[in-house]
Amino acid sequence: MKRFNVSTYRLLQPFVILHVIIITGIVGYMVIEKANLIDSLFMTTISITTVGYGEVIPLSQAGKIFTIILLITSWGTFAFAITRITQFVVSGEINQYFKQRRLMKDIARLNEHVIVCGYGRNGQQAARILRAHDVPFVVIEKDVQLMQKLEAEGERLLHLTGDSTDDDLLNFAGIERARALITTLPVDAQNVFIVLSARSLNPSMQIISRASDANSVAKLKKAGASNVIMPDRIGGTHMANLVSKPDIVEFIDFLSGEQGHSIHMESVSYENLPEAIRGKPLRDIMSWNKTGVNCIGIKDPEGNFLINPPDETQITEGMKVIVLGTRHQISEMKGNLS
Repeated sequence: MKRFNVSTYRLLQPFVILHVIIITGIVGYMVIEKANLIDSLFMTTISITTVGYGEVIPLSQAGKIFTIILLITSWGTFAFAITRITQFVVSGEINQYFKQRRLMKDIARLNEHVIVCGYGRNGQQAARILRAHDVPFVVIEKDVQLMQKLEAEGERLLHLTGDSTDDDLLNFAGIERARALITTLPVDAQNVFIVLSARSLNPSMQIISRASDANSVAKLKKAGASNVIMPDRIGGTHMANLVSKPDIVEFIDFLSGEQGHSIHMESVSYENLPEAIRGKPLRDIMSWNKTGVNCIGIKDPEGNFLINPPDETQITEGMKVIVLGTRHQISEMKGNLS
């Protein structure tokens, strides 16, 4: 936000200078020569532009002195203002300014979005999956050349350029309205700092952090991370599972990856169920205006999962029902529950 305010000041500065010169000239002629507004504006204009037209009002000694001062001061400042405006147009800074304004408006419209800190391999993969599942997100990346390269390649991305550890930048990204933050920086110390900042700015959001060193996991959890992911360990586990149970892993990859955009899993909490079916067996809940979704698991209040629960399982306060279905079926189900 501070950077944007500085850019606004630099862009508006020459226009402010021009207005100050014009207002000073008008007020001066109106006070000294008792001229009307139009005559004062005319005298000011021919003075600062040095076009050489004749005066429309007779000038007193004080008026002549004022005109001399106005000519001397306005000549340099007017030339400076025009030069700066031309520089902004030629350098493309005006386009950048309006692009920044559009970015601010786009981010201001975001709600329940995800902030991705770092756009390396892990950050790009996270963004790819979020986009595939229609989850709004904004990226924070300090590598200007990387973002310019991606833009040149046609990738449309809501992104901020800067250091993710900057609280102002996190606020600019709408962290107080975000549902989650993913930090994928390669340095664990930076991830700890981001987690601490994010948790203080939004105590209720979900924070997922990358860790390179196993010793950093506890620190990240203590800092406020909801989940800590070690990409190297997950990668090795994934490869081993592809050997031991390839079909199952491929199916899970299909559900969670880009290809599974039509398949969706949803967690429905007890609080979101209609009062008529709260506390009822799972059979009654799944048959409520049935849309074809299937229950694949239940999470109890202690955080334990029951996979493929029996129909007579009673859903009580604090429990969540995990359902699987197409996006259309899930949408219908959520409509029935609202």
